[in-house]
Amino acid sequence: MDYFFSTLIVTTILGASLVSGLLFAFSNFVMKALAELPPETGMIAMQQINEKIINPIFLILFFGTPALCSIIVFNSILSINQADSIFLLLGALAYLTGPFGITMMFNVPLNNLLASANGSKAKDIWSMYQIKWQRWNHIRTYIGALSITFLSLGLSKV
Repeated sequence: MDYFFSTLIVTTILGASLVSGLLFAFSNFVMKALAELPPETGMIAMQQINEKIINPIFLILFFGTPALCSIIVFNSILSINQADSIFLLLGALAYLTGPFGITMMFNVPLNNLLASANGSKAKDIWSMYQIKWQRWNHIRTYIGALSITFLSLGLSKV
């Protein structure tokens, strides 16, 4: 494995770790804290978080890491007989499925629903949102940790 590809893997592990760490924080304490607030306050706080998270640093990590994972998938398929390839392939696919895929398929639509919540149905939406959003967040967090593990194992085989 050449220096460029090793650097790409390390950068991918860093991006996956930062995003998965953010997801872990939400699973571990952020959503619990928001749930203990009065419903209107918790919902408004989460709406603000969802607005503020859309910033250049987050967007580079959120979209850059799957781009790097896609390169790893392609390269791993081309070199599937090398010792590191299967771990790198599994790690990149796990990241694309978990932290990125689940976010795009489940958490973002829930965030969009929450953004439109107002009036008498807002409390019901917030209640449903917490259950579904947290369920998907836990799953993507676990898959993110698995992804980092596989990517690290692939790097260690070099």
